[in-house]
Amino acid sequence: MTNLVRNSAIALVLTMVPAAALAQTTITTTTETYGPATLSPEQRTVIYRTVTRERRVVPAPGPVVNYEVGAPIPRDVAVYDFPEDAYIEVPELRRYRYVYVNNRLVLVDPRTSRVVDVISE
Repeated sequence: MTNLVRNSAIALVLTMVPAAALAQTTITTTTETYGPATLSPEQRTVIYRTVTRERRVVPAPGPVVNYEVGAPIPRDVAVYDFPEDAYIEVPELRRYRYVYVNNRLVLVDPRTSRVVDVISE
C-alpha cells in the first residue's frame, strides 16, 4: 500500500510539473523610438514653405530659445499638427508635430516630447 501511495504521489507530481511549466507567461513589450528625421533638402524646403504659408506663423515674443535635436520640449510649449498639404508631400511627417521658434521649424516626436529635426529658412 505504501508503494502504491508513493508511486501515485510521484505520478501526480510528474503530471503537475509540465502543467506548471506551460502556465508560465512571457510578456514582450516593444517601444518605438524615433531618432532624428531623415529628410531630403527638397522635403525640408517643402515643409518649411508649406507650414509658413499655410499657418502664417508669427515668431513668438519673448526670449530667444534654441532647440537642438534630442533636446526635450517643455510641457508648456504648444506643438501643432502639420497642414494636410505637408502630409501629402512628406507622408512620414504624420508621426511628428512642430513648433515654430526663431524662424525655425522644430519637428517634435509627440510621444517623447523631444526634438527630432530643426528646419531653417
